[in-house]
Amino acid sequence: MQIFISIASYQDPLLESTIKSAYEKSDAPKNLTFGICDQSSKPLNIESIEFNNQIKYEHIDPLYSEGPCWARSRIQDNFDKEDYYLQIDSHMQFEEGWDSYLIKYIKEIQLVNSEMHQHPIITCYPRSFDVIDINNNKFDLNKSDNNTHTIAYREDAMFIKENFCRQIGSIANKEICHGYLIAAGFLFSTKEFVKQIPYDSDFYFYGEEISLMLRAFTRGFGIFHIPAVPIFHLYADISEVKRKLHWDEDEDNKRTIKWFQRESKSIDKLSDIINDRVEGIFGLGDKRVLKDYEFLSGVDLVNKKILDKGKAFTGKFISSLPWDKDPY
Repeated sequence: MQIFISIASYQDPLLESTIKSAYEKSDAPKNLTFGICDQSSKPLNIESIEFNNQIKYEHIDPLYSEGPCWARSRIQDNFDKEDYYLQIDSHMQFEEGWDSYLIKYIKEIQLVNSEMHQHPIITCYPRSFDVIDINNNKFDLNKSDNNTHTIAYREDAMFIKENFCRQIGSIANKEICHGYLIAAGFLFSTKEFVKQIPYDSDFYFYGEEISLMLRAFTRGFGIFHIPAVPIFHLYADISEVKRKLHWDEDEDNKRTIKWFQRESKSIDKLSDIINDRVEGIFGLGDKRVLKDYEFLSGVDLVNKKILDKGKAFTGKFISSLPWDKDPY
C-alpha cells in the first residue's frame, strides 16, 4: 500500500529530521513517496538522502512564498494515485510501525458499510515531543499519553473574524470516535481525499481547517479520532527551538502582498463557502447539509451561533456516539 506524505515547510530546521524519521520508522519504507515544498533560504541537500528517489522536492525562496495552503496545493500536484494520503507539518517525529498502525485503523473503519466509513479521515492534534539535542536528532516523545485525542471548538475564540473560529485539542473516553473538525498538521485518508478535496490555494492560514472540514463533511467523508496516534508534533509555544513564521514582520516586509491581505482574502473565502456562494470543487458538496453539521458539533456556522456548548467545546457528545454507526 503506497502512502503519499505531504510536508509543507517554512524555514524549519527540523524538516530533514521529519523526513528521515518517517522513512526510518516505517514498516514499509519503500512504499512511501514524499511531496516537499521547502520554503527556505537554503535548500536541503536532497541528493545526500539515500532514498531521494522517493522524494518529490521543490525549493522556494521565502520571498516568493504565498503561505501554507498555497504550498500544500503545490505539493498535491505531485500526488500520483497512491493509496493513502498523509499530511503533516515539518516538525514531527514518528514511532516504529506508524504506517501499519494508521492503515490498520483506516481498514477497521472501512469494514463498516456506510459512505462516511468508506471515506474516513483520521486526524487530531498529535502528542508532543521535546528536543533534547537538535544537532544529533535526540528527541523525547510523549509516549505515556495513550488517549484518543479529539478536536473541539475553543470557547474563547468563536467567530473572532467573521465565520472563523479557533480549535483546540480535547480527549475522548473511547478507542475510536467520530469527529467534526480537522487538524491540517496531521490528517490521514485515502486517495479520494486528494481527488475530491484538493487544497484551495486561495486560503492563507486562517480558515484552512474549517474549510477543509466543511468540504469533506458535505461530500460524505467521515472524520474519526483514534488512540495514541504514532506521530508526534513539536509545539512552538512550549519549545525552545524557534523557527521563522511566514507572517513574521522581518519576513513579510520584503513582500509586495502582505500576510494580512492574504488572511483577509481567506476569511472572505471561508464566509463564501459557509454561505454556499462557492461553486464546484472548492465549495460545499451535496451529500450532507450544514444542518447535519449542527447536530454533531452544536455550532451554527451560518448564523454564527453556539447551539450546544457541550457539543461544541468538549468531546463528550462525539464520545457517546457509536463510532461504527452513521449518526445521521
